[in-house]
Amino acid sequence: MEALGEPVAYTALPDGAPVYDSNHVLTGEVEHVLADEGSDIFHGLVVKTPNGHRFADRDEVAELHRDGVLLTVPGAELREPSADPVAADADRPVGEQVQEGLRRAWDWLSQPR
Repeated sequence: MEALGEPVAYTALPDGAPVYDSNHVLTGEVEHVLADEGSDIFHGLVVKTPNGHRFADRDEVAELHRDGVLLTVPGAELREPSADPVAADADRPVGEQVQEGLRRAWDWLSQPR
């Protein structure tokens, strides 16, 4: 594992940053940072691995640095994003997310008042 640089907040973590597991083995790279920035709540990371996308919950993230992430668990223990509702939604294509949001908005607008 190479030096990861200065610690950073989740808001400054770049997509594509390398992700290392608890054994300092390269597991993949950051695909998405999942957070509610309005409430300043970090939820976790969607990690792109050779075996597909995996989800690292905030409790499984030990350190965030300018040049990478260190996890608290072995990479093999990361779950698929579908195991977490927020991560599953982020892992869907943007078009599907937009359609779902529009459908919910239409349902709300078309309800009798």
